[in-house]
Amino acid sequence: MFFGLDGVEVGLIIVFLCLFSGILSGFPVAFAIGGSGIIAFGIIAALDSGGYLIHQAIDTASTEYAALIAEGVRSDIISVFRYPDLPRIGEAVFKGGWEVAMDRNVSFVVNRMNERVLAGQSIETLLAVAMFVLMGITLERSKIADDLLTTMSRVFGGLPGGLAVSVVVVGAFLAASTGIVGATVVTMGLLSLPTMLRNGYSKELATGVIAASGTLGQIIPPSIVIVLLGTLAGDLYSAAQEDRATLAGCTDALTYLGEPAVLSVGTLFQAALLPGILLAMLYAGYAFGFALLNPTKAPAVNLGSANGEPITRNEGLTWFLAVPGGLIILLVFLMNLGVVGSQSVIVDSFTDSGEQADLRTKVSPECGAAMRELHGDEAWETAVAQQAAIEASGGATQSRELGDEERAQLVLDAVDDAPIIGTGIAILALLLGLILTTARGVSPSSDAMPLIIGGVGVGLILLADIFLVSPLTTSGVTTLIIILPLVVVGCAMRPAFARLAKNDLLRVVFPPLVLIVAVLGSILGGVTNPTPAAALGAGGAIMLAAYRKLKDDEKSGKIILLASGAALLMLIVGVNFDMRIGQEDVNFEDYMAFLFAFSMFLFAMFGLLYACAVLWLGGVLTPVVRETAKVTSMVFTILIGSQMLNLVVISFGGEHYIQQFLRSFDDEWTVFLIVMLVLFVLGFVLDFLEIIYIVIPIVGPVIYGGTFDPKWVTIMIAVNLQTSFLTPPFGFALFYLRGVAPKEVTTGHIYRGVIPFVLIQVVGIGILALFPAIVTIVPNLLN
Repeated sequence: MFFGLDGVEVGLIIVFLCLFSGILSGFPVAFAIGGSGIIAFGIIAALDSGGYLIHQAIDTASTEYAALIAEGVRSDIISVFRYPDLPRIGEAVFKGGWEVAMDRNVSFVVNRMNERVLAGQSIETLLAVAMFVLMGITLERSKIADDLLTTMSRVFGGLPGGLAVSVVVVGAFLAASTGIVGATVVTMGLLSLPTMLRNGYSKELATGVIAASGTLGQIIPPSIVIVLLGTLAGDLYSAAQEDRATLAGCTDALTYLGEPAVLSVGTLFQAALLPGILLAMLYAGYAFGFALLNPTKAPAVNLGSANGEPITRNEGLTWFLAVPGGLIILLVFLMNLGVVGSQSVIVDSFTDSGEQADLRTKVSPECGAAMRELHGDEAWETAVAQQAAIEASGGATQSRELGDEERAQLVLDAVDDAPIIGTGIAILALLLGLILTTARGVSPSSDAMPLIIGGVGVGLILLADIFLVSPLTTSGVTTLIIILPLVVVGCAMRPAFARLAKNDLLRVVFPPLVLIVAVLGSILGGVTNPTPAAALGAGGAIMLAAYRKLKDDEKSGKIILLASGAALLMLIVGVNFDMRIGQEDVNFEDYMAFLFAFSMFLFAMFGLLYACAVLWLGGVLTPVVRETAKVTSMVFTILIGSQMLNLVVISFGGEHYIQQFLRSFDDEWTVFLIVMLVLFVLGFVLDFLEIIYIVIPIVGPVIYGGTFDPKWVTIMIAVNLQTSFLTPPFGFALFYLRGVAPKEVTTGHIYRGVIPFVLIQVVGIGILALFPAIVTIVPNLLN
């Protein structure tokens, strides 16, 4: 034994020394990880063959071990850490020899590559990585960040520390649209750092706020970190809870937990929304507070107005706050009253099955005791009472098909209970009203008559829905009824958009904001999963960049605008009409709607191809595709290499050894804090990709196998990994910024500037630990 260490401990040290040496060797990290795994396996195999690595395992044949088993202690919790006095026997770290271990590793590598890289269940989600990368790089190359920084500086520049606050706002915006930390830090470093220094900002504050804001892409959706971590965490959580249920004596996790052990990337996006906003607010709050305490180091700067026409404070409060807020509050109030809501009268063809108990109570005594301990006596007794009532009434009734008369009666009941205004019409009226009121606020001195006419048209749409449209009215007839009021509103939209274009904030923020809302809204709202949403984002980013390129070349972008409108019309028609024309009986209006939607699809695809041609001829598309391929291939190569390194650790028992150590602590919080501390320290020298694919698979079965909410655990890990990009001396964001900072900004300035933000990260982690509802409230509300 070396230095009195166990053979498995020596093997772990060899693995991590080889990993760190490979990363620091200068070879590409993606290949260094796999190579370090192969070298480490060779060294450990040679030492094991020479008899130098001896693992002191518990002697399961001893009387002391048998006594523990007789006392009811489970074998899975008996370890050298929990029972150090048990007799031990020396054995090789490779029990069947290194040849057997290598054969198993090769087989596992092939299987894991097939499962996680080529054709497994997670491959569809991993495809979102490539498209989110394409979306981010396209937006970054289209110089949208330039306009955002300029506009936000005009909006916030007049405040103390306003330039720093604008950097945080733009950082959060770019995080929601790109999610690529390196591109965000470099872009903001090139654009905002010279401006901040020129206006007398402290070098420490300027560099710190740029580096910290750039890392928001790690947590704010759509985050590549969450996509990669989520695909892995979902598998770990499901497997860990199944093992937990089995150890508790239950048949499966659904029985034991009372709910499926499922964790999706979409749910994690929902969970990450508020923590990302919280961190951005903490960054901005620190910048503002620093400016108040040190006004000479973060002065207010007047860079001009973002609006083409000066407006008074009362006009701004009225049209930008009071009226829009009133309209939104009115809609929510009407929805709560039941005046606005879904008018769907679709009913099931079958009855519901009989009521089920909240928990399965027909389980073994061991499982029942474990479930009582997990859910509490009250929940268990309630489930037992529910099950007894079901059995007393003859058991759960089976679902049966409804007759025509029963279905007709259910439809009539639904019609009687339906709200008088449909949700879709109400939201359409709200959006149109917000456009008109905002246009009025942007240019209060202009003629109000076109906007008044538009408001009348919005009112006519609502009146038509109230008096002419019923829940039984078909989509085609509804369209014909409201088309005339829509034409009236459309006539007012042209002058409204012309006025909105005078406001730099709206002109710059609105296009990418629509793209962000479309991508995140479809994911957070449960409309689709991240992969189709990422495809939508990539296509939208290409069209947005092409429009920007045409404008820079002083060419017309009407084709791009028309194609975007065609895509919007296609989605609207698809939501309101039945597109299943393959059925035997298809309504004429549904068939016509399908033809219209299909024609819009063809035109939208033409617009996308036209946008690609514009970017290709302009020399933008080629570097974007090349950079996307480079980043995506690096991610997948690291995935493969990390699987090899992980399997080396498993082959000599390293993973089991670490898990036994963690499980030796009775307090779940202690285990979680140890893991978080290890991740924080490893973040000094390892990128988030290496941590996700090397460390998380080892500790995941322990931290996901307890009682903590898996969404909370995953977001805590993500925020902790975000800290690794900021932590001196090896934070990657610091190197990105150092590469573009001017000569007068030293590495010391960057390190001193980022330390307060690292502390803010720690405070943020503490807030999430004390108030886990910040993570769970959005998924719970949406789901």
